[in-house]
Amino acid sequence: MKQLCGFKYRFYPTESQRLELAKTFGCTRFVYNWALALRTDSYYQENKTLSYTDTSNALTKLKKDPEKAWLKQVSSVPLQQGLRHLNKAFKNFFEGRSKYPRFKKKNNRQSATYAKNAFTWQDGKLTLAKMNRPLKIRWSRYFTGEPKSVTISKDPSNRYFVSFLVEEELELFPPATEKIGIDLGVKDVMVTSKGFASGNPKHYQKYQARLKLLQRRLARKKKGSHNRDKARLKVAKLHAKIADCRRDFLHKLTTQLVRENQTIYTETLAVKNMMANHKLAKVIADCGWGEALRQLEYKCQWHERTLGAIDRWFPSSKRCHPCGYILDKLPLEVREWTCPRCSSLNLRDVNAARNILAVGQTVAACGLSSGGGRSLIDLAILG
Repeated sequence: MKQLCGFKYRFYPTESQRLELAKTFGCTRFVYNWALALRTDSYYQENKTLSYTDTSNALTKLKKDPEKAWLKQVSSVPLQQGLRHLNKAFKNFFEGRSKYPRFKKKNNRQSATYAKNAFTWQDGKLTLAKMNRPLKIRWSRYFTGEPKSVTISKDPSNRYFVSFLVEEELELFPPATEKIGIDLGVKDVMVTSKGFASGNPKHYQKYQARLKLLQRRLARKKKGSHNRDKARLKVAKLHAKIADCRRDFLHKLTTQLVRENQTIYTETLAVKNMMANHKLAKVIADCGWGEALRQLEYKCQWHERTLGAIDRWFPSSKRCHPCGYILDKLPLEVREWTCPRCSSLNLRDVNAARNILAVGQTVAACGLSSGGGRSLIDLAILG
């Protein structure tokens, strides 16, 4: 089975390559912000909606401006790709999948995408347009297909990465027969209906004291000074370490669950709404629920697994799995409770995971679909 896959590696540019990439990042960011302002002003001032073609034609005229001659010093492909990314951002906004596009900042993640006509791939070596030497890539794994596009990125901690989009022959996981329900939590990131608890490494909490110290040092530095840049870099490197640890934990966990089970049921969570609770926002963000669900979705699609999600309002924690009795209230600090009807002892997270599995199987067996609205125990089959 062939599947479009992304392969991301770290690379170490030479001084000349670093300079060329800095110019490319700057020009791509400028074009993106310029096109965003152009489309926004056109709508509010002239009540006219611009398309990708309109911004592309406007970019051609912009390059002829003597004051913008520096735009010609870099490859034109990343600039056009920046316009395509902006057009996609507007499409996602109008279809309700994301917020209104925002301007890109210099100190945030920088990126540039090269189409197939803007790079050379030969004998496992990548050479970008406007460069005469291949990139020094640290290969952690290999692929066999031909890259369709390449994205070069630089994170706030000054690390450089290259991402290849490749159509690769995907080796599927062996067929499985197990079905599980998953409850997402704070004490354990994931608890399954079989009683497996993933635990919570709490990566942010582990480095919180060090991060607090570095941020205090950064706040004392004079703006625009070299010492402030060095302090900012230390903070960015620690944030990158925390993010890498969290991502590694979630990848290992979701891969294990997808490999061992054929059908997985979860609950739909409005993570952004839950983050409004300032008492739990930091802990919820450290769990990475949204990223975990995203990984489960695409891995289930890749390996022909079924992923289902029950409605978020179903009382999975308050409902006794053996008899179906529903409590009126169940505070978050209560981790286990005894059913007043059948006297069974219920572990909060395991009981919720079993209820999620039961409801998911019931709705799937009835063949119900969400249609236009969502019912109390609606199920959305994603895979």
